[in-house]
Amino acid sequence: MGKEKKRIKLNTIKQKMNASIKNICCIGAGYVGGPTMAVIADKCLDISVHVVDINQKRIDAWNQSDLNNLPVYEPGLAEIIERTRDRNLFFSTEVNSAISNADMIFISVNTPTKTKGIGAGKASDLRWVEACARQVAKEGRNHTIVVEKSTLPVRTAETIKKILSSANQSSNKSSTFSVLSNPEFLAEGTAINDLENPDRVLIGGDDDSSIKALANVYEHWVSAEKILKTNLWSSELSKLTANAFLAQRITSINSVAAICEATGADVREVSLAIGKDSRIGSKFLNAGPGFGGSCFKKDILNLVYLCRYFGLEEVARYWEMVVTLNTWQQKRISQLTVNNLFGTITGKKIAVLGFAFKANTNDTRDSPAIQIINELLEEGAQLFIHDPKVNEGQIVQDLKRDSSKCLELANSNGGWVYASTIDSAVENADGLLILTEWPEYRELDWENISNLMRPPAWVFDARSVTNPSEIRKFGLNLWRIGDGSNQELI
Repeated sequence: MGKEKKRIKLNTIKQKMNASIKNICCIGAGYVGGPTMAVIADKCLDISVHVVDINQKRIDAWNQSDLNNLPVYEPGLAEIIERTRDRNLFFSTEVNSAISNADMIFISVNTPTKTKGIGAGKASDLRWVEACARQVAKEGRNHTIVVEKSTLPVRTAETIKKILSSANQSSNKSSTFSVLSNPEFLAEGTAINDLENPDRVLIGGDDDSSIKALANVYEHWVSAEKILKTNLWSSELSKLTANAFLAQRITSINSVAAICEATGADVREVSLAIGKDSRIGSKFLNAGPGFGGSCFKKDILNLVYLCRYFGLEEVARYWEMVVTLNTWQQKRISQLTVNNLFGTITGKKIAVLGFAFKANTNDTRDSPAIQIINELLEEGAQLFIHDPKVNEGQIVQDLKRDSSKCLELANSNGGWVYASTIDSAVENADGLLILTEWPEYRELDWENISNLMRPPAWVFDARSVTNPSEIRKFGLNLWRIGDGSNQELI
């Protein structure tokens, strides 16, 4: 086929696609792919959405009849899955056929930090993104719009373009591809609302027809003025920058919480005061055990790697300190726990309430609880861990340590068990540590808890979910993050 005929054919295909995207494929059925595609299917009844993954167990979990045990927990997600599944939303392991039939393909696979080789500990591991691109190149038909949905380093789209183009030339296929960047800006725990009522939708690309086609999908429910269009590189960098800024705010307020404890100030009052400044705003000013989840640490470290790659050492060190201070905050909490329990927790029972990295999600990736708990276990503590959405198997996987069937409090070696109820976690405990801000932890029966714990019992509130006067009324000692009234404590 001559170049001019191929160009005319491509333009014709693009014009048809602009009129209507009928089949969408999403590669990756995880925390981003599942909820995002569910909302698209819910809002776009004229589009057939296929979510594919090579993990059969995960796909089976999405297809199970028990909507209370979906692989991703997000408020409102189960109701959407119930409405859309097997109507115009489908989950399967049939990756090749889904790619072949798709007008638009979202790449939503994991991009963890590299553990070895060049850039280990900071750069993103893009092996699955590359594998997806090669599979799309092989199975794609006609003109396919390929959309980066995973959080990716700047200029990853260029790599995807080269793979798609090279595979096409080597096989003499007539299929063509466009590559767009459409990063997600979801906060776990509020992902459905973030998808249904986004602050903005960002689309980066250099092909106007493809950008318009993706914008048309979102315009089923998002107003056009909220859809921002940039070049590819600005879109990719915007995602990393957004996460870096949000993590920076968390680290900043946690550093202020330490100052509050030392000076007699209250971080909640400081947060309220500075949050009233319209230039600062009130969001992400809640002190806690540090940020977690799949994105913040990974994206900042990737930003650090990019800065060093381009010779921006001072900028790299600046962002690296955000991660360093986040780790320091977690060590500070575990050390405070030990210090206030008379300097030793060997053989002592401590109830840990919360394992997920934040409330309203079952995601435990990089949860602050993991480091804090491991440090308490190293000190010989006997931990009873409770979380309303995280199961025992997930905790075993994250701690890399099996639970004990029976804990002997006299044992000097640390151990842990999964507590199915809060009462069983706190019974005869010397300390109670709150690490996740679940709503039920805001409504604890402190009179009952005080009767169950072993005096002199301590409550360590790393999430500011407790009422100090209520706790102290029943004879419990309290450390609350950023509370200057604790300054006389160790």
